[in-house]
Amino acid sequence: MDLKSNEPFWLIKDGLISSYPSLKSDKECDVLIIGGGITGSLIAHQMLKDGYNTILIDKREIGNGSTSATTSMLQYEIDVPLFELIRKIGKKGAVESYKACSESIDRIEDLIKETKSKAGFVRKQSLYYAAKKKDVAWLKEEYKARLESGFKVKWKTSDEIRKEFDFQNTFGGIVSKQGASIDAFKFAHELLRFNHARGLEIFDKTEMKTVEYHKGFNLVSTVNGPQIKAKKMIYCIGYESKALIKENFVNLKSTYAIVSEIDQNKFKNISKTLVWNTDEPYMYMRTTDDERLLIGGGDEDFSDPEKRDALLDKKEKEILKILKKIKPDYPFYTDFVWAGTFGETKDGLPYIGEHEKFKNSYFVLGFGGNGITFSVVGMEMASRFMKGKKHMLSRYFKFGR
Repeated sequence: MDLKSNEPFWLIKDGLISSYPSLKSDKECDVLIIGGGITGSLIAHQMLKDGYNTILIDKREIGNGSTSATTSMLQYEIDVPLFELIRKIGKKGAVESYKACSESIDRIEDLIKETKSKAGFVRKQSLYYAAKKKDVAWLKEEYKARLESGFKVKWKTSDEIRKEFDFQNTFGGIVSKQGASIDAFKFAHELLRFNHARGLEIFDKTEMKTVEYHKGFNLVSTVNGPQIKAKKMIYCIGYESKALIKENFVNLKSTYAIVSEIDQNKFKNISKTLVWNTDEPYMYMRTTDDERLLIGGGDEDFSDPEKRDALLDKKEKEILKILKKIKPDYPFYTDFVWAGTFGETKDGLPYIGEHEKFKNSYFVLGFGGNGITFSVVGMEMASRFMKGKKHMLSRYFKFGR
């Protein structure tokens, strides 16, 4: 393919999968979900399963926010290494957070079967390699922490990585058995279509304007005019929550990704492996379900979309320079290059739960490199919240922690 696109790969590949009407009349519901990306679609699925009359709205076309830009690597690993997270929040919270993300990958596979998804879900191992010699010591500490916590991991030497993956200039790394990849944009659409047929009401191009809090319900006015009366609201708006919640609880980052056709003869085991490294910011790599090579990285602080997108050419070169280190002779011809925005928290954990300033409401904000698995954890948590029950991870994912 000769065209280099600055649109997210998934939007070009999948096109406009489904469209929904905007809200044109007043509505009432048990649960109103704000946000129609992968998080909102997962939470909507859970709410329908639990028997709630549910409405979902999005100010854009469905899935056209961060979900269209995600690289959709499904890993249990959190951006903060396990051994470091143990020091930050204690062993119980750290290990249970990692285990919840691991179990989320199994849960996604169950959802794939339930919805008869064609979103390219593939089980994969992951390779986390040391990009510099000085990283080996702490990466071995991370390996030990995971092994002691019951995760299926193996340590690979640089020679073993060269033999198994044909990567040069690595200094050893961790191979984890649990991982997968998916087309999250397509999967979000499939989930919504599945639940729309079961009674979920969906309205895109419908932006929340104001919320009035009442005893037992909220009254939401939209920019278009109509109102929605909801007993509960669940915000699934990712990094855009930064504009809604005034305290400084998350740092916004820009990340960059490139996609090309792949010469399978010059890679070993790449189609069944997720790859990332210890660089700061780290590089990550996977194949897509149509057998292209997707590489991302170059993260930096987000300022505004124009400045973020102006760096596309520079970041493409940075990412390819990292690829050149481990694959010196591999010619990469970029077909797609794009940028996305995500949130980074102090401990790598999401924010899932209540906020004191938003009554009758919950937030499911799956920040970090594995936001999709956090969103799956949010399904169980939101289900319990709606029933007035507690969840053991709430204390670690709460606001003000």
